[in-house]
Amino acid sequence: MSYGIRSPLSAYLARLLAMGRVVFTADEAVQELRISHGAFLDAVERLQRRHLVLNPRQGFYVVVPPQYAAWQAPPPDWYIDALLRHEGAPYYVALLKAAELYGATHQAVMEFQVISAKRLPVIRAGRSRLVFYYRKNLSTILPGVRSWKTDTGLMQVSSPALTALDLLRYPQACGGLDHVATVLQELAPRIEAQDLAQVIPYFEMPVIQRLGYLLESLGHGDVAKSLAQALDAKQSVRRIELDPSEVTLPELTPPLLERNARWHVSVRRHPLADP
Repeated sequence: MSYGIRSPLSAYLARLLAMGRVVFTADEAVQELRISHGAFLDAVERLQRRHLVLNPRQGFYVVVPPQYAAWQAPPPDWYIDALLRHEGAPYYVALLKAAELYGATHQAVMEFQVISAKRLPVIRAGRSRLVFYYRKNLSTILPGVRSWKTDTGLMQVSSPALTALDLLRYPQACGGLDHVATVLQELAPRIEAQDLAQVIPYFEMPVIQRLGYLLESLGHGDVAKSLAQALDAKQSVRRIELDPSEVTLPELTPPLLERNARWHVSVRRHPLADP
């Protein structure tokens, strides 16, 4: 599959690829090619039908390099930073995708998970599925975000410490407590105490309690020290369920196995981390 030089737009895309760029906006193309917006839309639609261009958001386009023709899109890390800058939304790659980047996963991650300061719909881009989770006041936790080098530049990624807290804050994204425990088992050695201390104040107490319990039960009590300090600083801490999903139906609620005094957590099933 080739862009050729049969149209000004396809020639423009070839030049972008030659410069190492895979993204452009409608306004950039219209200005560069000196054509009307309508003419641009007609031309780009033809290339989209041939799966040479991807349009994940209005006015924003991604060129599909020849080596990714079968996927119908390049990897999301090639364009996620440009896409969120186009949206004007602070963001970071997060949750299971961030854990995967740190080598903490036993399964292929099926979603490219992003936490953003703007509510965005799921984007299907070829074989990839980009899923966005909303966080208000995201700027408060930017000290826990790192720049990560990609093939086309940089993207923002949560630190191991921020990733661990997010795994418990967005449980619907993580495939259940067993999977979270498996990821934490591998992620814990990479968590820096100072990184954890920086972002703990911006998380709800139940998230801190659940993460502290899991880390301690997995043999990483040293990593959980700053979480324990945050707990001790509170005058009173409400007892919570380790897994709230287990108590949604009273008639199906499992019996209590453990009432953990350190973390004020009620445990009805001990999570099983994959070896």
